Amino acid sequence: MSTTTHDLSVYSFPAHWATPLRWLAIAYGVVPLLGSDYLFEAILLPFLALSLAGLGLNILTGYAGQVSLGSAAFMAVGAFAAFNLNLRVDGLPLIVSMILAGLAAAGIGLVFGLPSLRLKGFYLAVSTLAAQFFVQWALTKFSWFSNDSASGVIDAPQLSVSGFVFDDPVGRYYFALTVVAVLTLLAHRLVNSQTGRNFIAVRDNETAARIIGVPVLKTKLLAFAISSFIIGIAGVLWAFAYLRTVEPAGFNLDRSFQVLFIVIIGGLASIRGAFFGAALIVVFPLVLSRLGSFLLGNIFNSGVLDMSQRIVLGALIILFLVLEPDGLVALWDRVRKRIRAAIVQS
Repeated sequence: MSTTTHDLSVYSFPAHWATPLRWLAIAYGVVPLLGSDYLFEAILLPFLALSLAGLGLNILTGYAGQVSLGSAAFMAVGAFAAFNLNLRVDGLPLIVSMILAGLAAAGIGLVFGLPSLRLKGFYLAVSTLAAQFFVQWALTKFSWFSNDSASGVIDAPQLSVSGFVFDDPVGRYYFALTVVAVLTLLAHRLVNSQTGRNFIAVRDNETAARIIGVPVLKTKLLAFAISSFIIGIAGVLWAFAYLRTVEPAGFNLDRSFQVLFIVIIGGLASIRGAFFGAALIVVFPLVLSRLGSFLLGNIFNSGVLDMSQRIVLGALIILFLVLEPDGLVALWDRVRKRIRAAIVQS
């Protein structure tokens, strides 16, 4: 009589999934129970939207090696496309409108990614800057995008999926967290696929990539499209879940640089880097504000805070570029290794 044995490892998660799953369990199960409205509104919602934007830019810049300064433009395209689809197409589900908005951002990304076929480095960065100025001009010039609002500022539609309404801070947090988790998983699979290896080959050496059979031009445009799609979805989260308004001013040039700083500080070519960088960018102004008010009192007003933030962030970026080019991720990994080594030795 034969017996059949089953290898339980077939049904288990890979070891490298343990840490992300623990973080997801905390994010879904613990944070909503302990967090205040201020935590969700001021920290977690902008953190999730900016993390997703950083993830999209990291695919383009970190993995594919294509510099872009137009991230806020693609965020704006996503937000305004989702708003107009929701407004003008009756009965269109929110998730479908978000996907279509991402595709619209991907289309704009493809158009402004065409110069990458000829340009590199600084010249490519300047050409992508044109996307920022053109999109902001179009959204301001043509009132149709803002439903003919005199101020150009419009209220975002209600977040509703299959009859479930995500209107309070916790609900919007759950919605944003789910979107970010799904897209992060897809991005992880992408960068570990043949497409991701093509991105890295083009980044490291275009000539060598062309020799081994990588379609360089197609790979560059694909990187722009995928990056813009993800950033467009991030724009929807920024407007619909966080700001609760849709306006061109929410997607200015400062936002593009903010997303770029997230990638540089967090770590290029790292999925985790987008989250590390976004955490610093979101939390740092709050810490600086509290610290400045404690030390300087009324002297530390909003103008001083804004200038101090720019100075310190600039200094941090220079330090990371010189001392730790791989960003916070590499720093975190090195600290963890030292702590583990110290524990083992003790």
